[in-house]
Amino acid sequence: MAESSFTHLPSLLSSFFLLLLSIITTHDGGVHGSEERQVLHLQSFLWEQKNTIPSCLTPLKPRQQDGATILEMVLQDRCTGRSTMNWSEKQKQRLVSDEARLKSLQSRIRSTESGKKIVDVSQAEIPLKSGIKLQTLNYIVEIQLGGENTSVIVDTGSDLTWVQCQPCRICYNQKDPLFNPSVSPSYRTVLCNSSTCQTLESAMGNTGACGFGPPTCNYVVSYGDGSYTRGELGTEHLQLGAASVDNFVFGCGRNNKGLFGGASGIMGLGRSSLSLVSQTTNIFNGVFSYCLPSAESAASGSLVFGADSSAYKNLTPVTYTTMISRPQLPTFYFINITGITVGGAGIQSPSFGKAGILIDSGTVISRLPPSMYSALKSEFFNKFSGYPPAPGFSILDTCFNLSNYTEVEIPTIRLKFEGYSEIPVDVTGVFYFAKPDASQVCLALASLTYEDDIGIIGNYQQKNQRVIYDTKASKLGFARETCSFL
Repeated sequence: MAESSFTHLPSLLSSFFLLLLSIITTHDGGVHGSEERQVLHLQSFLWEQKNTIPSCLTPLKPRQQDGATILEMVLQDRCTGRSTMNWSEKQKQRLVSDEARLKSLQSRIRSTESGKKIVDVSQAEIPLKSGIKLQTLNYIVEIQLGGENTSVIVDTGSDLTWVQCQPCRICYNQKDPLFNPSVSPSYRTVLCNSSTCQTLESAMGNTGACGFGPPTCNYVVSYGDGSYTRGELGTEHLQLGAASVDNFVFGCGRNNKGLFGGASGIMGLGRSSLSLVSQTTNIFNGVFSYCLPSAESAASGSLVFGADSSAYKNLTPVTYTTMISRPQLPTFYFINITGITVGGAGIQSPSFGKAGILIDSGTVISRLPPSMYSALKSEFFNKFSGYPPAPGFSILDTCFNLSNYTEVEIPTIRLKFEGYSEIPVDVTGVFYFAKPDASQVCLALASLTYEDDIGIIGNYQQKNQRVIYDTKASKLGFARETCSFL
């Protein structure tokens, strides 16, 4: 059901509806007294072992719908060959990479707030896919740059959009052919003395260095896991479905290394003037949204550019929360987390309503302040009792052995934000499967080291939600949605 169906409801009725929903609704439609639960069917998590998903799906064509551009979005893993690593090795590698990204983001935030110079780390609907077979749990879309189709990772924590370019001094393997600017009549080099080059200072914390013959605007983006891209800025014609963007500024990567899997680069959806969101404000009015599909369903989600809510398929009303302004960190998306319920029971933490929490499509596992995580973990144990424990797995310390069960009832987790907005975590976003036989299944949340570290809501807990970013109105919206591009 589209958001527009609820737009004119009185706020009191909308709040009553959400309260009623939180009391009586469960994932399987049942009622469990005062406890809110979801049914997890364990067999559905064996899809990768059974090899039921094609190694690479043919992307669905973008479409227009009442002024919105819609791109298919999928998990990144589905566009490479099967890995030689076993399940547990892959799952651990993903968490190691995710922890490195977290440390990079935290370092960037601390450096920016202390005034130090830093290096960036990080109405259109496009199919959005999950990246599982690329050894990441990120999401990719296909765009058209200079007339060539290319797949990029969607990242709200990065500003610069970049792709690997020919000639390439060091490049990792990617699914699509390398972008060749020399054969594109619409490609232009950005010079180091231009105003565009100077935007690197405000957007990424480093000034564009001058190259030689011609004096190109060179950039460097370093990521916490040791990944990086280096190259020069250029402008090119970008096609997002039927929406055309002329003179789009992007990074042409000549020296690239890291865990980007088979994707050609990154789509930067941050808030700086270099991001795709800012560069398309005149077309999409600074609004985009996504629905992230679960890996288990083999479904596609969607990345929607534009504010037309008819492109959404939300099952509940969209509720909005205000973005928190942090002048020293203007490119990130911060919101105020005010509470968490586990199975309908609220938890207590001194960090609720304090510094705010970062929402990020590129981080996988959500990280919470220690007091918040400890209270959530305790209440989860209270509601999910009687199951045999299992050893911790990498950054995850709350694990169970569910190998003797075909299905289990798990307490629903709700993340609540200022303005009566919330994310009811989907059943596929509660547990992380360290082993495919369910003998090591872990609560997919982790603790930060310090209480004053910035918390992050990762993409694992955003699955099967319509998440709407309205940068002009400075608000974020959430609604339940079963992700599907079709």
